[in-house]
Amino acid sequence: MRNAFSDCLVRAAKANPQLVLLTGDHGYALFDEFRKECGSQYVNAGVAEQNMVGVAAGLAKLGFFPVVYGLSSFVPIRVLEQIKMDLCYEGLPALLIGDGAGVVYSHLGASHQSTEDIGVLRPIPNISIYSPADATELQWCFSAAIASRSTCYLRMGKADLGAVHQAAFPNPRAAPVRILGDGREETTFIATGSMVKTATVLAEFWGGVSVWSIPRLKPLSSAETDQCFERSRKIVTLEEHSIQGGLRDILAERLAERGLTCATTLFCAGIDDRFSDLCGSYDYLMDRHNLSTQKLRARLREFLGDESQPR
Repeated sequence: MRNAFSDCLVRAAKANPQLVLLTGDHGYALFDEFRKECGSQYVNAGVAEQNMVGVAAGLAKLGFFPVVYGLSSFVPIRVLEQIKMDLCYEGLPALLIGDGAGVVYSHLGASHQSTEDIGVLRPIPNISIYSPADATELQWCFSAAIASRSTCYLRMGKADLGAVHQAAFPNPRAAPVRILGDGREETTFIATGSMVKTATVLAEFWGGVSVWSIPRLKPLSSAETDQCFERSRKIVTLEEHSIQGGLRDILAERLAERGLTCATTLFCAGIDDRFSDLCGSYDYLMDRHNLSTQKLRARLREFLGDESQPR
């Protein structure tokens, strides 16, 4: 997925000489091709992320299109005030890239993990939020964000989990995408980012399950979400983000707006209200947060009943 991001960035910069990449002293290997092909459009702002967003805002006011890259624990978390006031309040075009979202930087502890980025950005006006699941969705989200000419945040999680989509698909609005099923199933898995792959794996253990990916979390209209769970009686949400403020809350709000009945139940898988207390591999930490396939299978048996295809 990171390679796809690099390719998208180089193509966009070649097509638009006003596109400027700013990085907070990160991503040297990632941007080797960009510096080679578009060196005059590259700015290393150093370890000064808040200033970097201010510089991006100034460039946007001069007619440039800034792409601001950082680890998601820094962009958007460290620079939240600058995103709010310098970019969103001014209504400026910019693309913010938060790499390593979730618990990808598992060995570096809570300071480098970002499980709240969606939640803190959602209430801010004039910003769109993208969370692609694989390289195909990333290309799609990148194009939609560039075309919007507004402030956008693109969240990149674990990059090597494998493809979800086998081919490209046209949808400039980046609305929910059905991965499995035909929309008539009574059990629905709705996931975003890295957890879409997990949702497809889990769906193999139960019959009659539809799987949806939501690569754009904001804006997301009621009409768009309704198509995901119109016939559902059991809904499972999966996200590598805090269960507070992310996909769970977005969908719960939509369900409440349309009149949630006792016939519809919701199971939410995400990071509980706690920090990572230990360090280790990515797989170790996902298991510790009860988001491994094995842990989720056990939890879902209680919600969905016995698996229809025992393994």
